[in-house]
Amino acid sequence: MPARIRSYAGATHPGPALAVTAITVLLGVAGALDGWRVALLGCAMLADQLSVGLSNDWIDADRDRASGRADKPVARGDVPPRSARNLAFALAALALLLTVPLGWAALALHTGLLATAWAYNAWLKSTVLSPLPYVVCFGLLPALVTLAADAPHWPSGWVVAAGALLGLAAHFANVLPDLDADRRTGVVGLGHRMGMRASASIAFLALASASAALAAELGFGPLALAGLTAGAAIAGLGLVLALRGRGTRTLFRLVILGALVDGALLVLAA
Repeated sequence: MPARIRSYAGATHPGPALAVTAITVLLGVAGALDGWRVALLGCAMLADQLSVGLSNDWIDADRDRASGRADKPVARGDVPPRSARNLAFALAALALLLTVPLGWAALALHTGLLATAWAYNAWLKSTVLSPLPYVVCFGLLPALVTLAADAPHWPSGWVVAAGALLGLAAHFANVLPDLDADRRTGVVGLGHRMGMRASASIAFLALASASAALAAELGFGPLALAGLTAGAAIAGLGLVLALRGRGTRTLFRLVILGALVDGALLVLAA
């Protein structure tokens, strides 16, 4: 792959983008959406997430450069900020255009979710409201899938609650690796104000609560109980390590592991 293409791909935050797209597709399959609806929704979400990733690198270019973030292509100068900005807007428009055939309800919700994610990058991540976009976007992701169905409907309240709790965990996990670097460049969201131990503890408690909500939605069957047990064990270990002040990278990986368990339960619940 040419270096220029690799730089643009890196600026999109491909890991999170592909993860959220995969969850969306799996929710669509689990929810028995028509094949074309699943494919269109997946493409729309991929464009959405690539847009959000590019907007993050474009908006944060000066901060990333000041903190020496060599992993950020825009901050390194490999991707011009103007190009990142223009591509981010183009992908946002494409994401919404691809959602149009899925119905006006899905389009309206997707517009709101995309605007919320951009608002996080542009402003909210440096305020005490920093968890809110994650809670809203993760909580309503299952609703985007059900509203894209042939007969649009809202998902179970348990599923929405579990998604919101996953979003809360994802937010506090996301700030863990970069707490000090973010503070130095003026990004002081709720997680930064609370510190490492409190942020990690909230993340693990949210994951455990999400496991319980999804187990309830699944009727506490064998798979649900297995997921609940695994989620509780991961959360318990994470809480102990967080209170002992273990490294943020270790805690971050544990949160990701717990999120994978809850993600699997979320798909089953769909």
